[in-house]
Amino acid sequence: MNRAIVHMDLDTFFVSCERVRHSELIGKPVIIGGGDRGVVASCSYETRYFGVRSAMPMKMALRLCPEARVIRGDMDWYTKMSHEVTEIIQEKVPVMEKASVDEFYLDLSGMDQFFGCYQWTREIARSVMKNTGLPISFALSGNKTVSKIGTGEAKPVGQLEIREDLVQPFLNPLSVRKIPMVGNATFQLLSRIGVRKIQTLSEMPVEVLQKLIGKNGTELWKKANGIDDSPVTQYAERKSISTEHTFSEDTMDVENMQSLLSGMVEQLCFQLRKEKWLASVVTVKIRYANFDTETKQMKIPYTAVDHTISRYVQELFKKLYTRRMRLRMVGVKCSGLVHGQHQMNLFEDTEELISLYQAMDRMKMRFGKDAVRRAGGIP
Repeated sequence: MNRAIVHMDLDTFFVSCERVRHSELIGKPVIIGGGDRGVVASCSYETRYFGVRSAMPMKMALRLCPEARVIRGDMDWYTKMSHEVTEIIQEKVPVMEKASVDEFYLDLSGMDQFFGCYQWTREIARSVMKNTGLPISFALSGNKTVSKIGTGEAKPVGQLEIREDLVQPFLNPLSVRKIPMVGNATFQLLSRIGVRKIQTLSEMPVEVLQKLIGKNGTELWKKANGIDDSPVTQYAERKSISTEHTFSEDTMDVENMQSLLSGMVEQLCFQLRKEKWLASVVTVKIRYANFDTETKQMKIPYTAVDHTISRYVQELFKKLYTRRMRLRMVGVKCSGLVHGQHQMNLFEDTEELISLYQAMDRMKMRFGKDAVRRAGGIP
């Protein structure tokens, strides 16, 4: 049976969310981001015409497009809209993977016998736009890589079907940058040997790519040839990471417990960023000396940043620990996970703070997770 894999992507998601509730922004240049020292979280196509891009410093973006309307952003609202789209898609397809807050993979294999897969996907896209007001693009092909590249070419508000016999003609003229796993460093490396188009890459001997790039050479060659057997993984809110600490002696030292919780959050957030997860639910758990166990949880905007999640954890702990009784254990869990690259709160954080997180993560990756610690997280 031929596979039928769809990639769906909400166009300029943050901007589109703002336009749902502020229709006067439609057709206008819009930038979502922080203050003068912040960076661009999202931007409309009208600003991209002037060269504005995501993650660009705000000062540079406003020099390129001074007429742009700047909005600080509201992750609570964007998270709510993301959940609404997820529910609409999830109830209409057999298998759905939520790849990030604004993109989805659908496996419609075998549905051709009931209803054409392309027509079915168009109906889903129409339903999303009708019920949420958000524009969405999609591409249908035999695997995730080709569909994701196809969606990028179809935007904005585009719909594309790439049949098996048309995969290579579709891929060949495109830049190797279009392949999902090709970052700037890989692109520069390939460019130095004259490889800029996917066709050139696909025709290279795989052994040469292995020597040039290493273990990822084979995978890159496969993608350039439209080969990708990776499955669509069913999305489930149950995905979580957690940690618990049992005290050697039962304690009522609140200050020590708050420091411990901060340290636990720091470790969890590093794991989230390392594995490219964003959390939308935080849970705090405590166990009293008499073994009574209580938990409280809170839905939060998608994030993987220590200081943001720590704020919610401390708030939950204060609400939870209400008895004048010793505790034997505390725990923190991050759940409602989706993969995503929005690893910083781009609406609040400065370039300096983002750089600090990235530098700390690099040190932890190289020397171990305890190589750098926040002083406030050490009891």
